[in-house]
Amino acid sequence: MSQKALKALALVIDPELRAPITELGMVGEITATETSVEVQIKLTIVGCPASQSIQRDVENNLKQVYESVTVHMTTMTNDERDVLKQTLRGGKPMKFNPFAQKDNLTQVIFVGSGKGGVGKSTLTVNLAVALAKLGHKVGLLDADIFGYSIPGQMGITQGPTKVDELMLPPIAFDVKVISIGFFVADNKPVAWRGPMLHRAVEQFLTDVYWGDLDFLLVDLPPGTGDIAISLGQLIPSAKSLVITTPQQAAATVAERSGAIGLQTGGSVLGVIENMSYLETPSGPMEIFGSGGGESVAQRLTDLQGSRVDLLGKIPLSPALRESSDSGRPLVDSAPADPAAKVIFEIAHSLAKTPRGLAGKSLGLKPR
Repeated sequence: MSQKALKALALVIDPELRAPITELGMVGEITATETSVEVQIKLTIVGCPASQSIQRDVENNLKQVYESVTVHMTTMTNDERDVLKQTLRGGKPMKFNPFAQKDNLTQVIFVGSGKGGVGKSTLTVNLAVALAKLGHKVGLLDADIFGYSIPGQMGITQGPTKVDELMLPPIAFDVKVISIGFFVADNKPVAWRGPMLHRAVEQFLTDVYWGDLDFLLVDLPPGTGDIAISLGQLIPSAKSLVITTPQQAAATVAERSGAIGLQTGGSVLGVIENMSYLETPSGPMEIFGSGGGESVAQRLTDLQGSRVDLLGKIPLSPALRESSDSGRPLVDSAPADPAAKVIFEIAHSLAKTPRGLAGKSLGLKPR
């Protein structure tokens, strides 16, 4: 097998798995001379949505070192696919929840609110994209089963690719995304009871190939229902971000969102106040009052027994709403917008949060 060809093919990254095709068992037979090469590329499934981009990248890379290039696109056999799945799982069994393991270093952040309409999902999307822009590997799980909105806000129209029972999440703005919205046709409502909800969020953790993540942001449904409790049990080490508005009535409700995380064994990472004020020529106008974020942070500090900070106050921004509707998050479309700047500041503070390595295996052995 030509080392020159393999070196060129190692630069081709599978857009869904984010790994070189040479490491995924996707390169088959290679026949090469000094000036020509013929190569077989094995896709994971028939009709792989990434086939055209993979073929294009393979041809472009090989043409850098060969005058004549021929590429044959085929599909993996069942045995080859089984080997790939084992590779992706790192030898772990099916139905394995990596985020519940003591040695897992992914920071799982539940983003919740006491009620709807406070911009929770919009902020979750923008925080995820902001963290990715800061160079982190980020996943986004839309756990708002009844009120899913993440696919639209991320501009994703293509659902996950399935390699047998393993799901490869779509990637947008360098963020891996999974949502029940990918599996519901024509915007139909989801009418499920508690056990089905638990099974769905569990599958999002065990049957999705998340890979090695620095952060997994989870968009919770408003309130303190079944899904919040299930996720608290499935990922007991997760931390919570509470979204509120300045209004005192909203702040009172928002406290419950953080409190439910404490009851399931997690901790509260901080509070974000959205719609804090409107910038006007005469200065900030506090349309929804003031003090809500500080109130929630203080109350959760008392409940947790350790400090809970107000991480930021996000101003009202028409551009923030417009970006959500357009499918391009504000931190990407208008990073200089005042709301985007605050979101980036919050993302920086989240990135500096200690991971809490006590009791976790670092894979090091003393000599």
